[in-house]
Amino acid sequence: MLADAQAVAREAVARILESASGALKARGVFRWVLAGGGTPRLAYELLVQANRDWRGWQFYLGDERCLPPDDPERNSRMLDQALFRQAAIEQEQIHMIPAQLGAETGAAVYAETIRNSLPFDLVLLGLGEDGHTASLFPGHEYAPDALVVPVHDAPKPPPDRISLGYGALSSARQLLFLVNGTGKHPALSAWRAGKDIPPARIAAEDVQVLADQAAANG
Repeated sequence: MLADAQAVAREAVARILESASGALKARGVFRWVLAGGGTPRLAYELLVQANRDWRGWQFYLGDERCLPPDDPERNSRMLDQALFRQAAIEQEQIHMIPAQLGAETGAAVYAETIRNSLPFDLVLLGLGEDGHTASLFPGHEYAPDALVVPVHDAPKPPPDRISLGYGALSSARQLLFLVNGTGKHPALSAWRAGKDIPPARIAAEDVQVLADQAAANG
């Protein structure tokens, strides 16, 4: 348990750098899945200040909204502003979800993009107030072994999205959840209690949760 969102972001950066160092030493490449949201954005901004060598880093995305590429609500837009431009990441290192193609087509294309990159070294995830993670929502069924899934009728706009599926997430070497704010306390408590929400369906071996006091204690 950490003090606040700033502390969560700082600890996330430390663990990202640790994971990157281990992957680069072992395999010469660090394949990292990024998340959208305010706390991840803060972590990316701190990471740009902490890291100067991006050779060997490959960037992927956990989920995306089916909107035009220049829409400000796209996760890729936030990542471009907070990380890619600031760190001068080369375009060939960036593998964003082509959600502008529509949920089904974009999901199929991205599944082929990531197929030969699995398992990911690190996947960064958040936890929604309703218990969703990436764009996997409670009450929706997704094939348990799917690498990437089209999402329709999402309970928050836009309704159409694309998300990494349980197959890709469960195979990851490490999952790192960033959870902060009192609004996340019920979902975090439900997960701890063993409720059937999407994070509980991810069968990865190394799952770490960084939560602030508000999320942990409500």
